[in-house]
Amino acid sequence: MTSKNYVPSGIIVKITRNKSRFDAYDAMGVKYTDKIYTNLRKKAFDTNCALEMVNTKSGKPKWSLVSMEKFQSKNTTTTMDITQEEKDIKDFIHNSYKLKPSTLVMNEIKWKYLIRSGVRGKNILLLGPSGCGKTLAAKTLVNALDRSDKYFYFNLGSTQDPRASLIGNTHFAKDTGTFFSESSFVKAIRTENAIILLDEISRAHPESWNILMTVLDELQRYLRLDEKEGSEIVKVAPGVVFVATANVGNEYTATRVMDRALLDRFTTIEVDTLSKEEEFTLIKNLYPSADEKLLRHVVSLTTHTRDMVKQEGSKLTNSLSTRSAVEMAGLIADGFSLLEIAEAAVYPHFSADGGADSERTYVRMFLQKFIVNEGVPDKVFDDKNPKNKNVPF
Repeated sequence: MTSKNYVPSGIIVKITRNKSRFDAYDAMGVKYTDKIYTNLRKKAFDTNCALEMVNTKSGKPKWSLVSMEKFQSKNTTTTMDITQEEKDIKDFIHNSYKLKPSTLVMNEIKWKYLIRSGVRGKNILLLGPSGCGKTLAAKTLVNALDRSDKYFYFNLGSTQDPRASLIGNTHFAKDTGTFFSESSFVKAIRTENAIILLDEISRAHPESWNILMTVLDELQRYLRLDEKEGSEIVKVAPGVVFVATANVGNEYTATRVMDRALLDRFTTIEVDTLSKEEEFTLIKNLYPSADEKLLRHVVSLTTHTRDMVKQEGSKLTNSLSTRSAVEMAGLIADGFSLLEIAEAAVYPHFSADGGADSERTYVRMFLQKFIVNEGVPDKVFDDKNPKNKNVPF
């Protein structure tokens, strides 16, 4: 087994002083302070020397004093490599918009910010209303960075036992006795360059947030498997990217006000609600065979409900998301009429409490002009018409 203090032969570090502390860094800025004795670090600094990891005649590795010229020579070569690598990364970020699929509506600046955050290993928080494409954006990032084989999904909103889901469980077997079984989350953070989606983090149990604090902290990046002193600590593997999604707003039930310390661990990207034309273009691209007139009726309804919810004293407390628009477009493509779509996929979203003043009645009256134009008799919408009892509203 490789020791956690193992350092490859040939690594050269420079010693810097920070008050009374002597730190060791290689040419790429990787820190080796905790792998070198304090006295040796101080000696190297006092004699203006660097330290190189070498193998002795017995094969045992050790740190040896070398000239600063040797460090600078290695640094020059490494700097040239880094410069080209940085150029390639920047070119990839700024040319990445062509990788965005048409099914994800996101402007170029936000897309490049998303890609840049993923490439740089940042924790990303995608904020926005339900159904606006947050989870799709996360999955699109996975494909753009070609990491589909290192993608892990965890729905924190449905987690009933945070410690079991994020850390693991202790089990008992008749043959082997008590043993600890790590969670799939532990496996995920051990996977180098993994992209880990933490869906619905705003619905997570506060205990989940407590567990994630050290995992998401860029200066810590570890998960302790037990509270006991000396328990195993799992380091987050290099290159791991955490992407979280959250619904933030009073209209979302079961969400929690997120801890500021947790929010500060993320780069935040707002996923915008689509405009009327953007939403129409999206569902038209998804279902090109669907009747265009009916698709426009759908986006008129969905965008109207979203506009109404924002108004003070609105008759609506709920709105229809882009996800709902996509579902309705699919029904149109499958030959459903607008009246059938209203019954199946619209009215269940709105309360019927209050009779003529209910949210459902309001939405029904809004749709009336579209459905009447489809050939449904106007009297169908008359609340006083006895025949109305057989109409599916």
